[in-house]
Amino acid sequence: MSAPKVLFGFHAVGVRLKTAPRSVIEVYVEATRRDARMRQFLERATEAGVRVIEADALRIAKLCGSHGHQGVAARVEPLAQVHSLDDLLDSVSGPPLLLVLDGITDPHNLGACLRVADGAGAHAVIAPKDHAAGINATVAKVASGAAETMPYFMVTNLARTLNELKERSIWITGTSDDAPRTLYQADLKGPTALVLGAEGAGMRQLTRKTCDDLISIPMLGAVESLNVSVASGVCLYEALRQRTGAVAG
Repeated sequence: MSAPKVLFGFHAVGVRLKTAPRSVIEVYVEATRRDARMRQFLERATEAGVRVIEADALRIAKLCGSHGHQGVAARVEPLAQVHSLDDLLDSVSGPPLLLVLDGITDPHNLGACLRVADGAGAHAVIAPKDHAAGINATVAKVASGAAETMPYFMVTNLARTLNELKERSIWITGTSDDAPRTLYQADLKGPTALVLGAEGAGMRQLTRKTCDDLISIPMLGAVESLNVSVASGVCLYEALRQRTGAVAG
């Protein structure tokens, strides 16, 4: 059985209490914090029947490896995950929507991307093992619970995985500043994998060559690019808008 892991922050711990309370071993709360948000959180923990331990801020920081814990941490059992991307795609009803991250090594960016992918209804996030951040406590906190709910697959060979997605008739749409068309000219209603690279560097060359199509996000002001999590949100929510419109129509 896998070793317990640590979650911290109100959102990350709160989502686990809501979705899988039996997996929560114990919750640590900062003894001196008794504001309305903490009282509400403690009520939720009590309703879930979880053991609550009062601790000082330093002990909680040592437990989670960060001082940004908001006075809340939890030791939890890892949740069972979908074992493979193929299994997940086999279970999807309707056209899949995937987010592919190439070269996103910052855990804050990954956490924000997982959060926006969950919000927009993406089915999974995919990244290369050798050019990506893994799931850790910082990612889980920034993701505000989405690290628990959004399938995240780290693959050995990203180009090969993209080609396997093509075999499933999933259209690979990459983002690039020099793309001939914009996001708003693309049809994202069908099976789609949106590929984004790191801000500035963009996608690696082989990843770019593997894409079926390239699109850009219009930039009308002085700045030249968006943070990858913001760009992911713009693209995924445009896909959601198109798909929702297609259903409504």
